[in-house]
Order: sequence, then C-alpha cells, then structure tokens
Amino acid sequence: MKKVRRAIISVTDKSGIVEFARSLSEMGVEIISTGGTGELLRKNELAVIPISSYTGFPEMLDGRVKTLHPKIHGGILGIRGNKKHKEEMDEHDILPLDMVVVNLYAFEDTIARDCRMEDAIENIDIGGPTMIRAAAKNYTDVSVVTDPSDYKKIIEEMGEYDGNITPETRFYLAKKAFQLTARYDAAVSNYLGAIEDGKATGSLPETFTVQFKKIQDLRYGENPHQMAAFFGDTFPTREGIACARQIHGKDLSFNNILDINSAIEIIREFHESAAVIIKHSNPCGAAMSKEGMLDAYLKALSCDRTSAFGGIVGFNRRVDGKTADEMAKLFLEAIIAPAFDEEAMEILKAKKNLRLLEIPESECLPSSDTGAGGFDLKRVSGGMLVQTVDKESAGDLKTVTKRGPTEMELEDLLFAWNVCKHVKSNAIVFGKGTQTIGIGAGQMSRIDSTRIAIMKARDAGLDTDGTVMASDAFFPFRDNVDKAAEAGVTAIIQPGGSVRDDEVISAADEHDMAMVFTGMRHFRH
Repeated sequence: MKKVRRAIISVTDKSGIVEFARSLSEMGVEIISTGGTGELLRKNELAVIPISSYTGFPEMLDGRVKTLHPKIHGGILGIRGNKKHKEEMDEHDILPLDMVVVNLYAFEDTIARDCRMEDAIENIDIGGPTMIRAAAKNYTDVSVVTDPSDYKKIIEEMGEYDGNITPETRFYLAKKAFQLTARYDAAVSNYLGAIEDGKATGSLPETFTVQFKKIQDLRYGENPHQMAAFFGDTFPTREGIACARQIHGKDLSFNNILDINSAIEIIREFHESAAVIIKHSNPCGAAMSKEGMLDAYLKALSCDRTSAFGGIVGFNRRVDGKTADEMAKLFLEAIIAPAFDEEAMEILKAKKNLRLLEIPESECLPSSDTGAGGFDLKRVSGGMLVQTVDKESAGDLKTVTKRGPTEMELEDLLFAWNVCKHVKSNAIVFGKGTQTIGIGAGQMSRIDSTRIAIMKARDAGLDTDGTVMASDAFFPFRDNVDKAAEAGVTAIIQPGGSVRDDEVISAADEHDMAMVFTGMRHFRH
C-alpha cells in the first residue's frame, strides 16, 4: 500500500471537492492547488500551497500554462523505489506527489451548445490530461482521482488503512483515468474532424472514434454461447433505452434490449396514446388511439395475437390497471412505459419474471429535433459502417394519382408510414383507423411482403377492405398495387423514384386508388 502525503488538486467539476480536500487535510495530506480550485479551498479555510509557489513559475497565458512543469510531472512520474529517480528528484527539489485529483475542462458540454469554434478550442484541456496520464501510468505509486463519485470510497479506504490506498484501488483509478482521457480525446477528434473552413458541417470525420460505458453485463448474447454486455453512450447524455429503469422482473437479455429499443423507436413517432408489440425487432402490431392505452393495446394485439406471445410491449403513456389486466392474460417478456399506476404494478408484479421498465416520457414522444444528429453504427467483418441516425419521416407529400387521399385515408397513411419505417426491409404495412391490420417484413421480394401482410391480416380475422398500404421503398413493378387492390386497399404511401413509377401510378388509377409519394426511403437492414 502507498501512503498519501501530498496531493495536487485542480478540478473543473468542483462538486464535493471542498469536503474531499478537508478530509485529506485532516489526515495530514499536504495540498497543492491551481487558481480557481485553490481559491475555493482557501475560502473554505483549507491550507493550500499555490502551484506557482511550489514550481516558482507563475500561472500564465490565461491559465494555459500552470501544471506543465518538471516539478509537477517529476513528482508524479518518479518511481519511488528507483534510487536514480530519487537522487534526481532530490537534486532538483522535486517532491513526490502521491495523489492527483483532476477532472477536465468541460469540452463536451461546450460543444453540446451552439458555441463558436474559438470557445471549443479554449475548452480543450492540455495540462489536465497530461497529469492524469502521468499519474495513471505511475499508478503503482500514485492515486489518480478523476471522478467525484470516488471521493467517498477513497476517504473511507484511507481512514481504514492509516492514510494508505490499496494497490487494487490505485489500479481501478488508473483504468478509469485512461478511459476518461480516451473519451475526451475522442470527443475532440470527432468534433474537429467534422470542421471545415472553421464551421461544423455535420460530416463524418476521417477517423471516427466512439466511447461507450458499460451499463450492465448480460447473461449471454443472441445465443447462449456468446458473451454480451450493454454499453451506453458517454456523450452528451444518455437517451432512449440507456436511460430506462428496470423496476421488476428478471435481468434483461441481449435480445430483450434489442426489442425494447425497437419499441421505443416506434412509440416515439406518435403524439397520441400509442402501443406497439415487438417480436424479433419487428412490430407485430401497433396502434394509436384517442381512447387511451387500453384501446391502443387491444388494437395492436388484434393485428397478430400469435406472434405477440413472448413479445415486448411499449407505451408512450402511463399504464393503468385495466390495460395491465389485459396484458396479464398473455405471456410477455417485457413492458416499457413512462410509468405504471399502483393498480397496474400490483397486477403485473404478480408475474415475477416479467420485466417492467420505466422511461422518461420525453424519451417516448416525438422529438422536436428532426436533424441528423448522432450516428448509427453497424459492425461488419474488418470494420464498421457509420451513418447519421434516420430521424426523418417524410418529405413533402405529393399526390401522384388522379384521386387524392381523403382526410381519413391521409391520417391512416401517415400512421402506416411511421410504423413501416421501423419494419425490416422489404417492408409493407396495411393500416386502418390508425392501427396495423397486416405487416409483411424482411422478405427478399417486395411482392412477398405484400402477400404476407395480407395473409397475416386474414389469419387474424381482420378485414383488409378499406385499408391503406405503406411501403418503405418504391415499387419496382405494378404487381404490388394489383395485389393490394385485390385485398381492398384504397390508398398507398411510398417514396416513389422507380423507373416504372408511371406504370405503378397508372395501376393505382385503374383501381381508383389514391397514391402519395414521400420522396424519402426508409430501408432498415
């Protein structure tokens, strides 16, 4: 173990630092500190040696230079058991620094705002990461503290071991330190990589670096022989399923998380009360209702009761007792919603393995941000595909047939389109009354997806007369329109853009269908 006799403290995030420094001081630790941090500690009547007094060199260049000095880095990097190091340190009046308490300029918070590039550059920390790396490298002799949440653990350990910190804790702190600097450098690199002519372009940098923080280990991956864990974004804040809170049931599995994520992505498309049932990342039923959660759930369930068995249910409103009572009749893997009322909790907790998760309402409602912020990552052999997140829905709708959609058809078309966006390609969705009637997913041929959607609807006992149809991509031939007409479809929404658009539009006119183009495709591979 290593006794802490001297610490350097220089922090941007000052939460808890006064109490931590006071505890160190009470244990006899000498404290060296920089400008703002030192001033705060002195205001709280703590004895602090200004860094300029120790180095004999002033803080200068608007604070850009204050810790970049041999007396600082020699004190951090000197190996205590190395005779030559000790002699050199003594020769140059370098004191050992046993603890480095540093966190970094808030670069990530700065660029999360609409800041000038000059402000971003000034918030790139140089001295902090340098000290952190030095201390982490020499963790056998030095404790590097970068996270305020570790203050309590460290003080308790020092109290238990007479001011010493165990090797295990020093190594734990070093790992956290290198993870912090790696994330920090990634944020700087990605930001600057997307700058052209001094302006942020939103383009992809030449080198793309990502950092995720482990949220939890999982029992296994997609299959029992695969190891797995769930990692969350580290910047700027957690969102989506990463900020969900499990309140009941078995631990989440790899596949659970994929399906719950799919549920969240769909329910956040709708302003009104909506429910979706997910199976293997595809919706097997979805509905929006002005009557509330129970009606939305029952309509979603009616689309495909068979596939709903063992599925995931997502809601964008609080779950009440009546809705919970209906769900309790079916075996489900998980339910996610903004909240569950007391009666719903009592009913659903009777199923000890059923996973219940709460997610902030803001995460399951449409976002006002329709830009292309964030990135979607897909691992491939030997590399990774990176694209901006598909946050768009439809462009300007264009009626291309002789007959335009009625007001009711248009509402159903937009509903079906928003669901279709989240169905694996080739995707076809039949809808009516803002509920799904039949879904065809993931087929190699679009006409097969149309056939499956019709078959699923009829198997469920649902009438396809008067339905609308959504297609995630254009129709290569008129056969899909003809098949839809046979089933009673009255209106179609699709991106358009096929070399045979004229043929497809003519087919719709022959069947007195309304057809609108979105001008935007939504493949989902």
